[in-house]
Amino acid sequence: MKIVYCIQGTYNSGGMERVLSRKANYLAQAGHEIVIISFNQQGRKPFFELHPNIVCYDLAIPYEQYQKPGILNRLALYVRFPQLHSLHRKRLEQLLLQLRADIVISMFNEEASFLPSIQDGSHKILEFHFSKHNGLKDLRRGIWRLIDELRAKKDERIVRPFDRFVVLTEEDATLWGALPNLRVIPNPLPFYSDRPSDCTAHQLLAMGRYDDQKHFDLLIGLWAKLAPEYPDWRLVIAGDGKLRPELTAQVERLGLKNIELMRPTNQVQDLYRASSIYAMTSRYEGMGLVLIEAQQMGIPSVAFACPCGPRDVITDGVDGYLLEVGDHAGFIQALRRLMDSEAERQRMGAAARIASKRYDLEHIMKSWLALFDELVHSKQS
Repeated sequence: MKIVYCIQGTYNSGGMERVLSRKANYLAQAGHEIVIISFNQQGRKPFFELHPNIVCYDLAIPYEQYQKPGILNRLALYVRFPQLHSLHRKRLEQLLLQLRADIVISMFNEEASFLPSIQDGSHKILEFHFSKHNGLKDLRRGIWRLIDELRAKKDERIVRPFDRFVVLTEEDATLWGALPNLRVIPNPLPFYSDRPSDCTAHQLLAMGRYDDQKHFDLLIGLWAKLAPEYPDWRLVIAGDGKLRPELTAQVERLGLKNIELMRPTNQVQDLYRASSIYAMTSRYEGMGLVLIEAQQMGIPSVAFACPCGPRDVITDGVDGYLLEVGDHAGFIQALRRLMDSEAERQRMGAAARIASKRYDLEHIMKSWLALFDELVHSKQS
């Protein structure tokens, strides 16, 4: 089959880009013709390695130029957006008519609002790597809450015309209601390692973008309460983003020495292997790819049960600890319990590694190929 993925770009180190590379490489290796169409690559190299048979195109739509901070940039984007949107559709439609793919998949970027109406003969799939209830509507009030609710209604209208709408968790599926095109396919493990962590290192790990979603300022605050009791332990937060200056200032203000705000790395297996506990304080997730990575590397996780993902991934008390959102004392206590007991870390880490088999690449890709075959077969019949 010829399968096309549409994404903003492949230059980021995020979970969506990592998962796309994993799935696209698998399909290319299996002999399928894979194309990735970005609209904001700007000549940057993919962060994750892509199979040499994968063909990449960039539509060069300059949304990013108007997405910088500041009211003037926001006003400029508001004025220019219809023109940019029209240009995006024109260029994507021309390319898809040329490619004549069997399947075209949107990663829920700007093209999602118009992709189903492009008559190129392909079946259209929408992948949602977040959650319908993204957590923000409980944090914002007034006009901003109204805007969030309007966006949610808009998303509901966007997903309906697609042949299939794929979400990552059973929890998220319940939030969308009885959509006839809805399917649940989790993300696959980005890697497999035969050398997991032995859970002896005195290191906690967190990874992700430095933004409001990941709530690393909360993690740093909780660590500040715990760190004095454990001077031989350290916390590593690997990632980058707009909040780096604020997080750095917070670490300095609290006088924390046993913490590192580490830059993104491709050597994530080594980072997991050097750690014994994974900590997640996110306000919301699509699934929580780092949780299944930690499971594969034999590391127990401590996470808040934010929407959506941790409830699907973690079995509380078996392969990690799941705390209700806002239970800061419980989060600290769960970390303390694991930090105090190497045997407990190893027991839970072994259970986590077994649990990760649910997300084996072969298993997940069988679900995707079955979905592709279902669509292509329905077209032929």
